[in-house]
Amino acid sequence: MKEHLLKILVIGDGNVGKSSFVHRYVNGQFNRTYKMTVGVDFSVKMLHWSDKEKVRVQLWDIAGQERFISMTRIYYKGAVGCVVMFDVTDSSSFLKCHQWKQDLDNKAMLPNGSSIPCILLANKSDLSHWAVPADRIETFCKANGFFTWMATSVKDNKNIDEAMRSLVKEILSIQSSLDPPLPKTEDSVDPEQESQISNGAGQSCC
Repeated sequence: MKEHLLKILVIGDGNVGKSSFVHRYVNGQFNRTYKMTVGVDFSVKMLHWSDKEKVRVQLWDIAGQERFISMTRIYYKGAVGCVVMFDVTDSSSFLKCHQWKQDLDNKAMLPNGSSIPCILLANKSDLSHWAVPADRIETFCKANGFFTWMATSVKDNKNIDEAMRSLVKEILSIQSSLDPPLPKTEDSVDPEQESQISNGAGQSCC
């Protein structure tokens, strides 16, 4: 059984639902209590991808507050994929996605020098008032190098597994085409170090 180890970032402004997204994906639960991420939180989920492959997904939930952005180069190291999330009812969080994507592209890349695959998620789509129309999201997605985007709702469990499966599939496809293949993540952190990290770090486009 072949096992892939994938470090995936989850970035975006504060209060857009990143931590709730990770909690829903990993534990299958919706947490109604908001707790601000300080620095970075770290979670792991094992996927039985096929009869011959397992995927261990390391999710790095990066704080959205400005004071933590200077630390992102450290957090981004070794990442092979990324989720950029915004609140579809908050246009300012959508506009900040451009800054988050630029920061990512400047600080993280694959061994062949290309950008890491990134999916754009329009969260809180269960709410009736969308401040950002779908056609605008589509245009932004194409212009900024996202391989796809999806409307998600952590509360309603809409497109959570689907979004992550799409991202993992894209990552594995890119890895299989790289020559030489991506190394097994020397830069990724062992799950035993999770508490140390958490406490010490202070629709398609095509």
